Amino acid sequence: MPNSLIFLTLFAALLHASWNALLRGGHDRLWSMTIMCIAIAAVSAVGALFISPPNRASWPFAILSAVLHVGYNLCLVRSYQTGDLGQIYPVARGSSPLLITLAAALFADEKITAHTLLGVALVSGGILFLALRGRKIVTPGLPYALATGGFIAAYSVVDGMGVRLAGSPLAYTAWMSALWGVMMPVVYILLRDASSLWQPRPGTGMAALGGVVSLLAYAIIIYAMSGAPLGAVSALRETSVLFAALIGYLFLGESLTVRKIAACSVIAIGTLIIG
Repeated sequence: MPNSLIFLTLFAALLHASWNALLRGGHDRLWSMTIMCIAIAAVSAVGALFISPPNRASWPFAILSAVLHVGYNLCLVRSYQTGDLGQIYPVARGSSPLLITLAAALFADEKITAHTLLGVALVSGGILFLALRGRKIVTPGLPYALATGGFIAAYSVVDGMGVRLAGSPLAYTAWMSALWGVMMPVVYILLRDASSLWQPRPGTGMAALGGVVSLLAYAIIIYAMSGAPLGAVSALRETSVLFAALIGYLFLGESLTVRKIAACSVIAIGTLIIG
């Protein structure tokens, strides 16, 4: 994997942890996520005006990815309603390379090497270390965090396949993100109502900024996946769990215990080994 892509992916990891912190710090996270998606749709639509559409072969992947992103949004919002950024984020992000590896072995007949097994063991151990207190799971929102990881794994594989058929990573990102950004407000209105979505609130600008940061972070990842192995990119970006733990401590008033640092470090090391 070229050094330029490594540094870009690490930068995307920092951006990703940052917008998750913005979401976790909001009071109405479903509304905040929807405003983020509206900003994503607006920026993507403007960008799409100046870019040729992706190749038709990639359209089914873009549509499926947009649907999976909406499911990811809903699970992420639900998990942050009860859990800390420093707990939920590592579980959600750390479980995705683990799930990608297992799915590849089950459905794509890929061989799991010894170093991959070591990485899987480290990720699993780190997640359990975060979630367990004694013999009990005490991390609120853990099922939703794991479901979030499942959606991350699914859309990562779909986008990795789609971008290689698109002819242009930028075009694929713009069109897929525009679809995703349009779908989320529709889901919000179905779950709640239209009036509460468009009502001005404090924090609208910050939520919109989070959407732009999110779009930039994932555009970098899609670009990296067009020129590097999916597993390597997926694993490297999950080092964002360390950024999330630090941001939660510095800006959200969350604890930064030795236990949490150790667990996040084990997850990050495990994802790198998998990749």
